[in-house]
Amino acid sequence: MNYEIVIGLETHVELSTESKIFCSCGGHSAAKEPNDCVCPACSGMPGMLPVMNKRVVELAVTAGLMLNCNINRYTTFDKKNYYYPDLPCAYQITQLNHPICTDGCVTLKTSGGNRDIRIKQIHMEEDAGKLVHGGNSSFVDFNRTSVPLIEIVTQPDFRSAEEVVTYLNKLKSMFRSGGISECEEGAMRCDVNISVRPEGSEEFGVRTEIKNMSSFEAIERAIRYESQRHIDAIEFETEELVQETRRFDDVSGKTMAMRNKETEADYRYFPDANLMPIIIDDEWLEEIKANKPVAVDEKVEEYLAAGISDKEIDMLISNNKISSLLEDTVKLGCNTRDAATWILTDCAGVLRKDGKSFDDLVITAEKLAVIIKMVNDGTINRNAGKKVLIAVVENGADPVSYCKEQGLDRKVDTAAIESVIDKVISQNPQAIEDFKNGKTKAAQALFGACMRELKGAGDPSAIKELLDNKLKNM
Repeated sequence: MNYEIVIGLETHVELSTESKIFCSCGGHSAAKEPNDCVCPACSGMPGMLPVMNKRVVELAVTAGLMLNCNINRYTTFDKKNYYYPDLPCAYQITQLNHPICTDGCVTLKTSGGNRDIRIKQIHMEEDAGKLVHGGNSSFVDFNRTSVPLIEIVTQPDFRSAEEVVTYLNKLKSMFRSGGISECEEGAMRCDVNISVRPEGSEEFGVRTEIKNMSSFEAIERAIRYESQRHIDAIEFETEELVQETRRFDDVSGKTMAMRNKETEADYRYFPDANLMPIIIDDEWLEEIKANKPVAVDEKVEEYLAAGISDKEIDMLISNNKISSLLEDTVKLGCNTRDAATWILTDCAGVLRKDGKSFDDLVITAEKLAVIIKMVNDGTINRNAGKKVLIAVVENGADPVSYCKEQGLDRKVDTAAIESVIDKVISQNPQAIEDFKNGKTKAAQALFGACMRELKGAGDPSAIKELLDNKLKNM
């Protein structure tokens, strides 16, 4: 018998805000040591009241717009009650009755064609703390407590691990490029709800939930293992399937039971009386829409039209920093394809030499645009441009000043070039002899010597032409 895998996802995304959702403590990335980014409010001290962070609402609405959701103009918070050591209030502030976004849809491109995944809802909530286990003890770090999250809940529309990973990669690209979240490890976590049923059946099978996964590779492995476990249980009666929560062990590649699956009744939800309803009026919604970033699909089409390769596009849309640098450089009058090459090839080369990544890139769009324009208008040649780029990235140099200091911006006249060629020829008699004997590499060696003598100044094609003419007439 053939079986169909049915999967729904609950994806928790940590928002890129400067403070937590209900207090003024810095976001999770602001913490340097355990429990150094905690106040009486986010540590659950009696009598402390939450104060809503407006930016969280704006980012949640932006995410909803990017996922084609309906934006609920009236939205409220609820208390989800459960006890765990990293939850200081013994409840989590979340949204149940009036979530901020509902009924969205995202289209995936997979090997089987396009697939529409329905978004049930997006809701705002606070994160819990973190347990750190060591030896025979466990320690609680509350830095992450009350860090703002959105949870994106899909309908059970996935039918394979490939679709799940494609969806998560698309969310990651969208949220990074949109400035909603960096989605680095730990800032994007996923609960996978999975069941199996005979192909053609409309009835759902017994559902299990695999909790709190952040690695896409692990998610794919977990889905493959868990779906096969369900099939074996149905086909060969290897075990009785029950609705439960499981965890994935990365070493063994297996899922293991944690607890019976809870229902809404187990959490005793009730409205949070400490937080007033949020009303999103027309003016505020239009302001958020006006600041909404360009959709990833639109960016991909724009980049393809500019002649940027698929591999380069993946790099751009997965890193908000370099995509923003590209867009800002283009706004200053540079060609999109040209600017992309300077960023993805030349800047990447400078960083790679020092063992760094794009996250370490320090250059403004203004400085990069100046370098590109100086090369394009012939003020300096491409090699000189690379030297200027290195100085800017590594030392923060001013491109124009650096060119003047190093003598890179002078346009070398023909007489100056011929003088250098004559000097190089007189200093390399063996290379001249080799050239006369038909060794073409000798001409290349002489050209290199001329370029070194000119320190990168002058047009390489002009220098080569003058050198070739000299050699032919010898």
